[in-house]
Amino acid sequence: MKKPALALLILPFLFFVSSCNRGKAADTVNGEEKTVTKQPDTLVKKMALTIDTTDYNKRMLALSNNDTTGKWPVKTPYPLPGALLPYNRIIAYYGNLYSKRMGILGELPRNEMIKKLQGEVAKWQAVDPSVKTIPALHYIAITAQGAPGKDNKHRMRMPFKQIDTILSWAKPIDALVFLDIQVGHSNVKDEVTTLEKYLSMPNVHLGIDPEFSMKGGHRPGSKIGTFDAADINDAVDILANLVRKNKLTPKILVVHRFTQGMVTNYKNIKKVPEVQIVMDMDGFGDRILKRSTYLSYIYREPVQFTGFKLFYKNDIKKNWVMYTPEELMKFTPKPIYIQYQ
Repeated sequence: MKKPALALLILPFLFFVSSCNRGKAADTVNGEEKTVTKQPDTLVKKMALTIDTTDYNKRMLALSNNDTTGKWPVKTPYPLPGALLPYNRIIAYYGNLYSKRMGILGELPRNEMIKKLQGEVAKWQAVDPSVKTIPALHYIAITAQGAPGKDNKHRMRMPFKQIDTILSWAKPIDALVFLDIQVGHSNVKDEVTTLEKYLSMPNVHLGIDPEFSMKGGHRPGSKIGTFDAADINDAVDILANLVRKNKLTPKILVVHRFTQGMVTNYKNIKKVPEVQIVMDMDGFGDRILKRSTYLSYIYREPVQFTGFKLFYKNDIKKNWVMYTPEELMKFTPKPIYIQYQ
């Protein structure tokens, strides 16, 4: 699966890489509806579990698109009340405000971009009225760098004012915000921790990109990087702690992937009620290649939910044709997160 190479920005000294505790409430999606038992002092109180597990199971089964292998739907804990998935399909625009080459978010002026995003949301809603379709702005908040930088980490953290701008753009259209990180020579725990201020907000979620995790010390962009389940679990733990600490609804964690080596030991990835994990098929090419990638690394290595990335430019090179919503809805499982770059 081909990916974009390094993109040089018109900014001094910047060289950006382009890319793209389980309780009784935590039953499996194939289980029965439960109650949550609490024991303050010597009294036992029972609270009804507010999530409708029958409805949840039905929706997860629909997403599996009649899969007969037993892989889908994945057996995971039920989410906490207020979970976004599988009740919504998220349509996200991806990019960085410093670069017009890193995605549609940043390439177009704000108003034009928002109008185009809302058009895509409407298309997806028309194709699948059974699931509410909602917009999202997926912003690359920490970008991998070709140059080592002052701390030799090959990554740059965007100024918080940029994230504030994205939040201000998202508010009028009730859009979610995803903050994406490319760790370079750093690590998930250190980078995600710097964004806790924002991830503590109810509408802000997280994306992590193994492509630019250079565990072997290579320069980002010179080869495809990797995350182990342990790295992904660091993000899961941070998000879960923020949910519990701030009494939030579940967070969504998007993990980009388009090769076998980008994610190792996928079976060890934690599934908890506080976090919903989307494995996002990231990468461009012709439709046969993209479908093959989805089957090989997303379908065959199930985690929880799936996503699919579409490239406005790179998916139509060489007379290629970009997938339509109608076509992607025939995939098994159906992607619940769609990202446009």
